[in-house]
Amino acid sequence: MRKTSVTRSAFLMVLPMYLFTLAFVLGPLLYMVVLSFLRRDGVWGVVMSFTLRNYSRIGIPEYAATFVQSVRLALFSTLLVILAGYPFGYFMARLKPVWRGRVMLILIIPFWTSSLMRLYGWIIVFRANGILDSILMAAGLTGEPLRLLYTYPAVVTGMIYALLPFMIYSVYTSAEKMDWGLVEAARILGATPAQAFLTVTLPLTMPGLFSGVILTFIPSMGLFFIADILGGNKVVLVGNLIQEQLMKAHDWPFAAALSVVLMLMTSFFIYLYRRLAAATGSSGELEGLV
Repeated sequence: MRKTSVTRSAFLMVLPMYLFTLAFVLGPLLYMVVLSFLRRDGVWGVVMSFTLRNYSRIGIPEYAATFVQSVRLALFSTLLVILAGYPFGYFMARLKPVWRGRVMLILIIPFWTSSLMRLYGWIIVFRANGILDSILMAAGLTGEPLRLLYTYPAVVTGMIYALLPFMIYSVYTSAEKMDWGLVEAARILGATPAQAFLTVTLPLTMPGLFSGVILTFIPSMGLFFIADILGGNKVVLVGNLIQEQLMKAHDWPFAAALSVVLMLMTSFFIYLYRRLAAATGSSGELEGLV
């Protein structure tokens, strides 16, 4: 009797969470999937008629190129984030606690303001005769404005700026938990600093690296507002295409089809992450989430 009462109480405690998940997670996903198989009704609305045309349109070269460009930008941004974020997170874990706290505070402070406001700040940096141009011309490195705003490098810089902290903190979490005595043991046994890093440090921090890659790669495919602000209409991502279909073309079924394909792509990359983490014996900080 008491066991039944405890089970009922536990069920009542988790019931709100299940209801919330059904109403605000599973429900919208199912609606999006169903909507992707319907037809557009003139200028506005949908027709309750099954069709695969929305998915076949994604194969049109113009739309397919957008997916390719999104994946390419995500891969390139993630690579640069790894090159900058891994050493930063690793050496931050080696700092003394007082300096470690100060560095973490410096990384957190920008997040106290809106991400849009921070991105608009990059416009001041990249615009013609802006801060960057003034510095480069004063140093004699350039003779005229570079006009970096609304270019591919500007978008990549915005992606790195927005996603770099996720890589830093993921690597830092793994490095901070690492047994540094193993590195010292490898050095005592004759390993060079590079060999000790490749054979001891890198495998032990691999879970953080994998988590940082997922936290960087997946969002970078959908951060359309960065491409909007820093790339203008010259860099179009899948997120920009979805926004255009919703807000301008009012083609909700096609926007839903694009969203479903994007969701399947990100799910596939998460699946690859889990397989790779299992193959390398790295559980990762994201196992509870994915």
